[in-house]
Amino acid sequence: MLQKVAVSSILKSFALLSDPTRARILALLRLEELSVAELQEILALGQSNISAQLSRLKETGMVTDRRSGKNRLYRLQPPGAKDRDTHAHFLALLDSATQEMNAAKRDMTALKLIRRKRADTARSYFDALAGKFGRNHIPGRSWKALGETLFHLIPSSLVIADLGAGEGTLSQMLARHAKQVIAVDNSEKMVAYGTKLSQQHGFANLDYRLGDIEDPPIKPGTVDVAFFSQALHHAQNPANAIAAARRILKPGGLIIILDLLKHTFEKARALYADVWLGFSEVELHELIEDAGFRVLEIRTVDRDAKSPYFQTVIAVGKV
Repeated sequence: MLQKVAVSSILKSFALLSDPTRARILALLRLEELSVAELQEILALGQSNISAQLSRLKETGMVTDRRSGKNRLYRLQPPGAKDRDTHAHFLALLDSATQEMNAAKRDMTALKLIRRKRADTARSYFDALAGKFGRNHIPGRSWKALGETLFHLIPSSLVIADLGAGEGTLSQMLARHAKQVIAVDNSEKMVAYGTKLSQQHGFANLDYRLGDIEDPPIKPGTVDVAFFSQALHHAQNPANAIAAARRILKPGGLIIILDLLKHTFEKARALYADVWLGFSEVELHELIEDAGFRVLEIRTVDRDAKSPYFQTVIAVGKV
């Protein structure tokens, strides 16, 4: 009788884990209570697919849920005292089923980002503040004034590389406070124009250089901050660009990426010469981590008010 029960449980486990999506969901719910929306974000799958799988898992008793505010959170059903051995066998099968799945490995990275978002309690406050800032006129308060104030916080000892600088508006703002700014762009006209502006404004510490962001003309280990401002999605190989930034940074240096969140506006390729349609937070996390950085922060910081509603994501890593 015991053998029949064991065999029945094993067959049930194999049936549940035969579907890759179910296996990925179970692996996630084993670690964290998650809502359908969070599972959508992690798995990059439609709501109907995820809801159907959760319903199946609830019917088998493997998953339970609870109401939390407007959300319903799902988790792996903990075993009863009599079921611990069977549960342990199931978890071992789950580990085996997901161990070789690249998608499951990416899920773990995405789960880290979900946890980070939950922990960022101040984020909702600043999102609300951003929605109000500038809506009503208050003398002396503007984004330009705020930006100029923040630039004063840049230590005067920093050497900054602005990779994919364009005409160098940001480079010139940084040069007002940094020790040196190296602006790199692959357009001769942009470099010539930026150099002219730099000379006109008297920036002796601003150096424009013609070069590719995947192989910037900067000596290894000489830069404190490597900055990509809406430049990475123009790279033929973003991983190469980030690896190049890693090479030019000093120990303890920072990489800062400001770019578009992944989108589906295909016309951007023709309109703006975009090679990539932005990057997801998970993709940026993997790119930075694979290049040897410790990821400090990745989050979406802005959303355009007009169609196609581009969103901006910031990613920060440290050598």
